[in-house]
Amino acid sequence: MHMLEAARINKITNYLYTSSACVYPQYLQKNADVKPLKEEDAYPADAEPGYGWEKLFSELACQYYLEDYGFKSHVVRFHNIFGPLGTYEGGREKSPAAICRKIALVNDEDEIEVWGDGCQTRSYCYIDDCVEGIYRLMQSDYTDPLNLGQDRLITINGLVDIVAGIAGKKITKRHDLTKPQGVRGRNSDNTKLRQVLGWEPQISLEEGLKRTYEWISEQVNKVEIGEGYCKK
Repeated sequence: MHMLEAARINKITNYLYTSSACVYPQYLQKNADVKPLKEEDAYPADAEPGYGWEKLFSELACQYYLEDYGFKSHVVRFHNIFGPLGTYEGGREKSPAAICRKIALVNDEDEIEVWGDGCQTRSYCYIDDCVEGIYRLMQSDYTDPLNLGQDRLITINGLVDIVAGIAGKKITKRHDLTKPQGVRGRNSDNTKLRQVLGWEPQISLEEGLKRTYEWISEQVNKVEIGEGYCKK
């Protein structure tokens, strides 16, 4: 809210608010074969507790600033952005990074822990496509919330299989049903994205995971020596 007000006072003409697919109602995401979520599906609201409501509230603030002050902003709803240079450990990393790290740390024919039964579904967007989408949105006059993500639905088990193939390892999955799984399914509807920007993400999930796995594998296979690093 401070950023929004400061931007208005200083007459900023190109403002971006990064929202999230977590604004979408939980009642629409109870099945793995979830219907792609359209921007208008955000209401009636039942966002993810905490984070999702914060994002939805801020989207509304942007809308009210347009109505009350004529202050225009761009609002983008990210759907599982991933890629190199992102968080890959510590508990706050997203599933592609966590799976890449786990597989990079084990040997061929070892097992890794998968949270939940692995049948929950998501769609994933590579970071380069995310940047391109933001750039195109910022050049437009569009001010309503807009999805930015891939519309290819995949299970977590399928994600593990792709990364294992990239790593050239045969991996056994050990499912832990006590760990958080999030919503059962979430996918992006890119109809409006194509209409507004005349574009949609181009980088395949396989290519994005390959680049991500190579970077994460390099990070976890480094050992600290003095002030520098060297590969094992």
